[in-house]
Amino acid sequence: MGFETAAREWLDENLNGDFARLRGKGGPGSEHEFFQERLAWDRHLAQAGWTCLGWPERYGGRGATVAEQVVFHEEYARSGAPARVSHVGEELLGPTLIEFGTEEQKRRFLPGIKAVTELWAQGYSEPGAGSDLAAIATTARLDGGRWVINGQKVWTSLAHVAQWAFVLCRTEPGSTRHRGLSFLLVPLDQPGVTVRPIQQLTGTSEFNEVFFDDAVTEADLVVGEPGDGWRVAMGLLTFERGVSTLGQQIGFARELSGIVELAEANGAAADPHIRERIARAYVGLRVMRAHALRTLDAGDVDASVSKLLWANWHRDLGQLAVEVQGPSALLAPTESADITDPEHLGLGDWQRLLLFTRADTIYGGSNEIQRNIIAERVLGLPREARP
Repeated sequence: MGFETAAREWLDENLNGDFARLRGKGGPGSEHEFFQERLAWDRHLAQAGWTCLGWPERYGGRGATVAEQVVFHEEYARSGAPARVSHVGEELLGPTLIEFGTEEQKRRFLPGIKAVTELWAQGYSEPGAGSDLAAIATTARLDGGRWVINGQKVWTSLAHVAQWAFVLCRTEPGSTRHRGLSFLLVPLDQPGVTVRPIQQLTGTSEFNEVFFDDAVTEADLVVGEPGDGWRVAMGLLTFERGVSTLGQQIGFARELSGIVELAEANGAAADPHIRERIARAYVGLRVMRAHALRTLDAGDVDASVSKLLWANWHRDLGQLAVEVQGPSALLAPTESADITDPEHLGLGDWQRLLLFTRADTIYGGSNEIQRNIIAERVLGLPREARP
């Protein structure tokens, strides 16, 4: 049996019973949906060997080729399987540890990531260092056998359910910009860490502020050499924009199909302007796929182009969705909708899409930063003035 057939048949056989209701649940803007059930699904995947596909076999992966990983992500999305809760550990930290970590770090953390028994959050952005990551001010100093950490991170996805975070800190006093940073692995369940959820326009709170007040982690939990954190952090970002983006596009295609069905059902498809918008959305989706396939081993410039393509496309799709829905988009789906209920926040799917896609052009590197990268590194334009 080929890899594609095996993946499709396993998903068909297992998205049943208690897992059937998870189809299409979770994901950006909807991380509140069935979280514990989706965690159980991730662990079910792990037991069957469908997590960490691209990791080398010696670290518990399947050693899958890039083509096989693409196939799995696309089959996963086509099946309607729920959004994964272990993405940060599996797709970001795991490959980073394999590339830059010590053997001891790999033995300690990779099994928990693979089995989905430890969840991770990403401690990069700060109030004064969001898109300008090199402006990080959170500090860490060695005190005996431990790092002592002070500072604040923000927009930390799913920190409220994670046990660990990888945290970029300034460990060399007086250093500036890219120099003097270190990449630390920090337990979140300790007295020196406060996680404060941020309520979004959608009413959900998947992003968080995280405060470190003399929080500690062991001295050997630095990935790479102390002071070399920028190289490790940038290495991680290349993994962030990998093959999983092709699965993301299948989800986008499913959203577009839903909008087309709505337009045909309510008569909006008769409007030439709406038909043109739908056609442009379809063409844009095909362009994204072609670009993603061409740049699977992309450097940061190609990744920046990809981010601009999907973020702007998805934001425009949210706008198209409510235009197709018409005046009813101004109404909650039911009169009894309770915005305080985490499973029913008083928003329809298209309303949530409109609101959350405002963030697509910001998180993961804002549009402005992506354009600066392209301008400076491809077009050779002068660097933007910095304070």
